[in-house]
Amino acid sequence: MSAESVDILLVEDDVRLANLTAEYFRQNGLEVATEARGDRAVSRFRETRPRVVLLDLMLPGANGLELCRELRLVSDVPILIFTARDSDIDQVIGLEAGADDYVAKPVDPMVLLARTRALLRRVENAIAPPDGGGDLILGGLRISESSQQVWLDDAEVDLTTHEFELLCLLARRAGRVLSRQEIFHEMRGIEYDGLDRSIDGRVSKLRRKLRDSADAPRRIKTVWGKGYLLVPDAWGDSA
Repeated sequence: MSAESVDILLVEDDVRLANLTAEYFRQNGLEVATEARGDRAVSRFRETRPRVVLLDLMLPGANGLELCRELRLVSDVPILIFTARDSDIDQVIGLEAGADDYVAKPVDPMVLLARTRALLRRVENAIAPPDGGGDLILGGLRISESSQQVWLDDAEVDLTTHEFELLCLLARRAGRVLSRQEIFHEMRGIEYDGLDRSIDGRVSKLRRKLRDSADAPRRIKTVWGKGYLLVPDAWGDSA
């Protein structure tokens, strides 16, 4: 296994569980690094450069939620919270802290592997070059999927990887309402559970960065009860 980059960083203080999980993942072709302490997880993350983080919440040295927020400040890498705390409020708090998925222990290893692979597919899709390779242009909005850059009225817009993926998805289907279920499935490869509000948060950030009104958006509209709509003719040169 490369010491420079792995598929999975598993942050889990139960050494036996961590070893069993890591071995199962390795048997299924994934490279795994482990860390037992929360206060060492960020440095371990920088050392191993994983494509996905599996994160327990109850860790020695640092709280898992704090660690999730800290990782979010430095990276968009998918984070799957993997914990015995399984109440609805724990799940909501975990997802709002920046996690991409939440799995309650005990969980069948096959299920955990499937959820992890769904996150890995999302990473692979995010870096894969688009068919055709051309820029997507809607008025003053230009999106380069090959270089993952966005310009609005010739000014480059700084987006996170998640925000870029969401904008591409909406722009490819400009003029069509996309439900949260569709967006969730396309971006994460799993079904929407009705609780996750991470998509709503990313839409709000996109609106702000793309100079759309938060109170009366005209570029990325909310269609109540249905989903989100990117309006194809709302991207003229005027803000």
